Amino acid sequence: MSSSDDTILNRALKTLRMEGDAIHRLATLLDNSFVDVIKLIINTKGRVVLTGVGKSADVGRKIVATLNSTGSPALFVHAGDAVHGDLGIIQLGDVVLCLSKSGRSPEVMALVPLLKQHGHPIIGVTGASDSPLAKQSDHVLIAGIDAEACPYDLAPTTSTAVQMALGDAIAMCLMEIRGFKAEDFAKFHPGGALGKKLTVTLEDLFDKDRTPQVNLESSLQEVLMSMTEGRYGATVVIQHKKVVGIITDGDLRRALEKGSTAIASEMMSKNPLIKSQKELAANAATAMQDLGISQVIVTTEDNEYLGLVHLHDLVKEGVTSNK
Repeated sequence: MSSSDDTILNRALKTLRMEGDAIHRLATLLDNSFVDVIKLIINTKGRVVLTGVGKSADVGRKIVATLNSTGSPALFVHAGDAVHGDLGIIQLGDVVLCLSKSGRSPEVMALVPLLKQHGHPIIGVTGASDSPLAKQSDHVLIAGIDAEACPYDLAPTTSTAVQMALGDAIAMCLMEIRGFKAEDFAKFHPGGALGKKLTVTLEDLFDKDRTPQVNLESSLQEVLMSMTEGRYGATVVIQHKKVVGIITDGDLRRALEKGSTAIASEMMSKNPLIKSQKELAANAATAMQDLGISQVIVTTEDNEYLGLVHLHDLVKEGVTSNK
């Protein structure tokens, strides 16, 4: 490794350590002031409004996104915009969380008196306990740092990492107190891979018009025809509408290699993966991954055969396992 490579790696490690140390320090300093903030937000009838300028504004937007996605209604308003016409978006009952590393940002300090006039509780998040923001806030959370990770101690890096972590801590506490569950999370994330993992069931995936099946006495030729027509690489063995086994292309190939004329009952695997139509597809994907197989049999709660779902169906739908 050259000297240049060492310099790059050292800078990266120093940045991560400085930010990690600052977050760890924040964790050691949290006290009942944080608890009071959580109780204030839980008991408010309005939303949590985040405001700030510069990089603190960017952090505020991220905190708002996290709060909204975990069951706590939130809104971001840029402090500069708020004092130039957007103040009306902050409604009666809203709690306002002001982010400012120095606690002296002109736009934030111009906004604070207006918020107080309208009766909004103010939570100040600042690195300076003796700052104007700290003195004028109803509740103060100190998010101080020794230095930015920037080589010149200028670019907001450590300070924004600490603000972000504090915002996550607030969101997670509120989420837990509200009893926000995975199924609630799914309601706020209906799209994308995460939404599909939490909402798509096997009932959404199996093709009702493509249900390859044979009976226990079906011949090797009948099994082959069923698998070919089904295009799943498998067919299901049924007895009295109930699933009793599965024959995969591997089972069929082994039978053909032996020159066998066996019937379905002699070729089938007797313990196939069977899941209810109401099962989350992501859970089925995990089970298929664990077993190293490509198909899952979908049934009713009474084990009546409904169809097959292949690994390719899951991939096409964008559903991944829970691992």
